[in-house]
Amino acid sequence: MLTTLKHMIVNGMLIDRAQALKLIDQPLAALAEGADELRRHFCQDRFDLCTIVSAKSGRCPEDCAYCAQSAHHPVKDVPVHPLLSQAELVADARRQAQAGTFRYSIVTSGHSLSQPEIDSIAQAITAIKKEVGIEVCLSLGLLDQASFEQLKQAGASRVHCNLETSKRFFPRICSTHRFEDKIKTLKAAAQAGFSLCSGGIIGLGETMVDRIDWILSARELGVESIPINLLNPIAGTPLAGQAILSPQELQRTVAIARWLVPKGTIRLAGGRGLLPDKGRQCFQSGANGAITGDMLTTQGISPATDRQLLKELGFKLDRSSD
Repeated sequence: MLTTLKHMIVNGMLIDRAQALKLIDQPLAALAEGADELRRHFCQDRFDLCTIVSAKSGRCPEDCAYCAQSAHHPVKDVPVHPLLSQAELVADARRQAQAGTFRYSIVTSGHSLSQPEIDSIAQAITAIKKEVGIEVCLSLGLLDQASFEQLKQAGASRVHCNLETSKRFFPRICSTHRFEDKIKTLKAAAQAGFSLCSGGIIGLGETMVDRIDWILSARELGVESIPINLLNPIAGTPLAGQAILSPQELQRTVAIARWLVPKGTIRLAGGRGLLPDKGRQCFQSGANGAITGDMLTTQGISPATDRQLLKELGFKLDRSSD
């Protein structure tokens, strides 16, 4: 079955939901090998390495069950600060570029941003593009098309907004906004001319079917970059007692994502530091992207460590992956 599906995909077809569900029970080794063959066929050895900055942190009014920054959850020692200044963002972008990353994502907590905050970020984007030259991505909550158009004109190139999970499971993890609000945001960003980055978190209590459904939802929107986060349960959040998924479960999810989105960037994101091999196995199972450095509220993996690992695996880090 895998050979037949792979032949279909290589010849330009996309597998449907019924075919995708059959991947769940396939032997992991064969599934991963096929995913890596598809990655090499469509993406060669290019690898997309990006970094994020927590530009505004804490006191978020949303009640996402996994998030340490939610004001609804009694999490200790969460950084709380207003929007970073233009000078701070430019300095951090320069530091990240010097560390060897080509893509810099500005991330803010909260439902959305005020107009003065959007103006400030737009000014920072223009300065980063002029003074640093790094690609700028944005993860700024649920903005409208007019706001995205302003930020696109400033020089940003990609918008991130995770679907998090399937439409079916989404109400189990958030009640303050809807799955449809995420879809609306991504469509508005696309209308403004942005490329899209949208993934999810595994280990919330969802099924593999839920994961397939959110990946298909992302594919339908034309998402080019799909971050896959492994839940790192944080004390004080409703999911603090959730068991951490096995590396093999993440590997299977990554491989299935490649079978579903053969030309995309399948990106390891939060929780990668929990893996004993820091993602090596997933990078041999279809993944061709990662977030390097620290996450928003948890420690990540240094760019130097990542670059050495990717060199060992034969990946090429250059601007052709942007």
